[in-house]
Amino acid sequence: MKKFLAILLSLNLILFSPLCMAKEKKLHSTVMTLKENVTMDLHSKSACLMEAETGEILYEQSANEKLEPASVTKIMTVLLIYEALADGRISKSDIVTASKNASEMGGSQIWLEQGEQMTVDDMLKAILVVSANDCTVAMAEHLAGSEEAFVTLMNEKAKTLSMENTNFKNSTGLPVDGHYTTAKDIAIMTRELLKYEDVFNYTLIWMDSLRNGEFGLSNTNKLIRFYPGANGMKTGFTDSALYCMSATATRDGMTLISVVMKADTSDNRFSDAKKLLDYGFANFSVYRIDEQNLPPLKVKGGVTDCVSLKYTSRAILLTKGRDKLVESKITLPEYIKAPVDEGQVVGQISYSLCGEEIAVVDITTVNGVGKISFSQILKKLIGTAVMIR
Repeated sequence: MKKFLAILLSLNLILFSPLCMAKEKKLHSTVMTLKENVTMDLHSKSACLMEAETGEILYEQSANEKLEPASVTKIMTVLLIYEALADGRISKSDIVTASKNASEMGGSQIWLEQGEQMTVDDMLKAILVVSANDCTVAMAEHLAGSEEAFVTLMNEKAKTLSMENTNFKNSTGLPVDGHYTTAKDIAIMTRELLKYEDVFNYTLIWMDSLRNGEFGLSNTNKLIRFYPGANGMKTGFTDSALYCMSATATRDGMTLISVVMKADTSDNRFSDAKKLLDYGFANFSVYRIDEQNLPPLKVKGGVTDCVSLKYTSRAILLTKGRDKLVESKITLPEYIKAPVDEGQVVGQISYSLCGEEIAVVDITTVNGVGKISFSQILKKLIGTAVMIR
């Protein structure tokens, strides 16, 4: 009998200890432990891996070092274009006329001629697929009147996004003193651009054309074709910045942003970006708390007897496979007293992993409930009496 019990105890330890470690071990497989103990052999001088939905950084290497971003700069340019599209200042069918300044940009371009006209749609395609400097400046001038004024908007947006180590001097990323950013700041602005899913209509293009098929386009981001799940975002190169990239990819509902700066070769830029993405997808997952309505909560002394409840969505980053171990607990009173405000916090849902709390979400009221007056109470009593008769 003792031997049988010993076998059962051993099986219990084998089967269940990997699932939920004791509290004193403090969850050795947590996100923080991974982030603190992993190092990668990268060719790039600076790197940052971010999960897009939560904004959490999964890996960094000199991520706050100020470096030239080359054409990765255009992520901010495109972000401002999308904001203008979203608030109706421009539309994709608007016609943009190339200035002399835009036509003389040099570097990556589609050889716009002074006075040549294209739609915003075609301009975006040229910027995001082949990194066209001439189209970038044409759009900057179209939106702000001059590239200088547009650059002011770029820097203002960088401040609102808390990109603390960024200073733009132009809209293209062409070399100029004082034009710099960091891998972390690039990840931040890439995350902001991902709010506009329409951008994938351009970044997923492998080959296309402009000018009625006369000018061919081939995507500078080779990961789009060769890395499963890749969907963006921007490459960059100059002799001084070397090879840079902000790569995005989505798998199993999780989107990662992989930024590398100052890689020594183009191949190493792509291999470093892939290495970061591989690490992220292999080790992490996102647990989603979806927005839902809950059963109504009783209200005492209100014009109505109950109030509708809801809680908002939230994403939690976890090490891969641990999402199935998450438990939730709802804390709500039996009732609340009127008056009740719309959006009032009345309870919480706590989420825990192996006994350790990982998130708390507020439960709020969908609508308000006023306090019932004496005359309203009297009216109710009279109505009830009539019904009884």
